[in-house]
Amino acid sequence: MDAAGEEKMDVRGAAAEEPIFPGHGQTSAKPVWASLEEAAQKKTEGNTFYREKNIRSAIGRYHHALLVLRSLDSEVLASVKGFGPEMPALTPEQEAVLRNTQVDCYNNLAACLLQRQSVDYARVREYSLRVLQWRPGDIKALYRAGVATLEMGDAQTAKQYLSQACREQPNDANVRKHLQRAEEKLNKELQKEKAMYRGMFSSSQKSSSVEEINQTHRTGEGV
Repeated sequence: MDAAGEEKMDVRGAAAEEPIFPGHGQTSAKPVWASLEEAAQKKTEGNTFYREKNIRSAIGRYHHALLVLRSLDSEVLASVKGFGPEMPALTPEQEAVLRNTQVDCYNNLAACLLQRQSVDYARVREYSLRVLQWRPGDIKALYRAGVATLEMGDAQTAKQYLSQACREQPNDANVRKHLQRAEEKLNKELQKEKAMYRGMFSSSQKSSSVEEINQTHRTGEGV
């Protein structure tokens, strides 16, 4: 992986460019395979638009792919059970294709958003965390979640994501750079907190000294 960076996409070689789904000609499974193939095709179109720097169109294609997959997702269907016709359960192979396409689309959406002039870091983090929900060790998702979380002001959580990414890719320059940023921010916050407590302690000592002097004066006046 080269720099787990914003410009890197999840394109899985020839299979990503020309999606092939074994068994999609079977009559009983044809609607499911047709939907999976449509989603994969939209993802491929999105990858092409991304390489052409047409970020807006790429985002549209990835969203289209995810919308198609939503109608097959067992997690989504479980939440709306009883509100529509029952869908047949996916085979393990179909489930794997669905999840892999979802992971690629969410990863690539996060990459697209990081290319925009005004970055929606909350959305980048949301998409990256969805990837990590299904693929916990995904380096790109860990990296992007770390960058987004850092930009949103949570250096501690950002460090956790980036540290995990760094353990997997210790020579990745981008990961190391942002991990260093998170550590520097945490160190500054720590120094600021120490200075604040020193100031509070100093003020407390001054108040105590003034009170002791006043008490001494009052005692002398009463003699």
